[in-house]
Amino acid sequence: MLNLLQSPKAHLSALRSGDWLIIIASVVMIVFLFQTLWTHEHAAKVQIRLGDKLHGTYSLNQQRDIDVHGPIGTATIHIAQGKARFSKSPCNNQYCVHQGWLSHAGQAAICLPNQISLELVGEEKLYDSLNY
Repeated sequence: MLNLLQSPKAHLSALRSGDWLIIIASVVMIVFLFQTLWTHEHAAKVQIRLGDKLHGTYSLNQQRDIDVHGPIGTATIHIAQGKARFSKSPCNNQYCVHQGWLSHAGQAAICLPNQISLELVGEEKLYDSLNY
């Protein structure tokens, strides 16, 4: 049993070659998976949904405000400089507005009480749907 009062160098010297192999292989695998699966692609368009229907798809290259009329009122989605956000919403808690600017493909903001969602998409969608 290792003495807990030993120096950190003593613990490192207790590692065997197989231990080092596992540590190095794990680090390489984490770096590979991070680069492969984590996308930082900038979005090209925003898809706005009202309930389960697609309300519209808009380019992020033009500055504009889009008013979407939901069940409890009108929400405003602001698009500027390649980003999108809810700027106004009739809901009480304003979680969708506090979500802030979205700029990367795959990011989404949802106003549940008003049944409005927006999702940023890149040149190609990497998946068909999300399941929770």
